[in-house]
Amino acid sequence: MTARIIDGTALSAEIRGQLAERAAALKNNGITPCLAAILVGEDPASAVYVRNKVAACEKAGMRSIKDVYAPDVDPAVVFARIAELNADPTVHGILVQLPLPKHFDSAAVLESISPEKDVDGFHAENVGALMQGNPRMKMLESANVPLKGAEVVIVGRSNIVGKPMAMLLLARSCTVTICHSQSKDLAFHTRRADILVAAVGRAKMITGDMIKPGATVIDVGINRNSEGKLCGDVDFDSAREVAGAITPVPGGVGPMTITMLLANTLESAERVAAGVAKGVAK
Repeated sequence: MTARIIDGTALSAEIRGQLAERAAALKNNGITPCLAAILVGEDPASAVYVRNKVAACEKAGMRSIKDVYAPDVDPAVVFARIAELNADPTVHGILVQLPLPKHFDSAAVLESISPEKDVDGFHAENVGALMQGNPRMKMLESANVPLKGAEVVIVGRSNIVGKPMAMLLLARSCTVTICHSQSKDLAFHTRRADILVAAVGRAKMITGDMIKPGATVIDVGINRNSEGKLCGDVDFDSAREVAGAITPVPGGVGPMTITMLLANTLESAERVAAGVAKGVAK
C-alpha cells in the first residue's frame, strides 16, 4: 500500500484563487485587505517566512505592511507599534513572527494583538475560534478524513501547533493524546492513531514502523537533513508505505499555513465591510 498524498500546494493554489476574487470584490467597495507583519531580530528562517507572507499578499491583491526591528529592540517599541496597528482601521490582520528574542515575553506580545486582528489565532480569545482557518484542519477536511470518534495522537506540545490542534480536534469529537519528549514508549502511542500529527521539530523522528496501517499522517515539521534539504518530522519514504494518506514536506502543510493566514485576514476585512454596509443601511 502506498499512501495517498495530501497535496498542500494544489489545495493552496485553489484557495488562493478564490481569495483573490474576494479581495477584488472588496476593493470594488473601497476596502483593501491589509496584513501587517512584525519581525524582530535576524533569524534567517523567520525572515524567509515573513518575505513569503508579504509576497503572497501581493499576489492575492492584498496590501501588506512589514516592520523589521533589531534583535535588541526595547519591547516597549514593539508593543507601541502593535497598539498603532490595532487602532488603524485600514489594517485587518496583524502577525508577530515567532520566535522572538529572549528578552521578550512572547505570550504578552501575542495577547496585545486585538483578537479581531489576530489572524494567527494565538490570542486566548481565539483558541478554537479560527477552526476553519487552521491549515492542518483544512487539509484533513479536504482529504475527507473522518474525524468524529477518531483516535488522534499529536507528537509535540507547543503553544503554536500541538496544544491548539488538540483543542480543535477535541471540538470535532476526536479522542486526543498529546505526546512529547518525555513520553515513554512513543511508538506505542503513535501506532494507535487513526490520525497522527507530527509537530516535534526533529527530522524524520516518526518512522513507518511507528504508524498504524491506513492512518492519516499530518507532518508539520520543517527541518533540514544532513544534505541541507527540507524534510519533515516524518520519514516520508517509510511512512508512505504504511499510511493511508500523508502530507509531504515540502509541499504539504507549509503552503497552506500562509494561505489560511491570508484567508483569516480577508475574513477580517469582510467583517469590516459588513459593518460599514450595516451602518450605511441604518
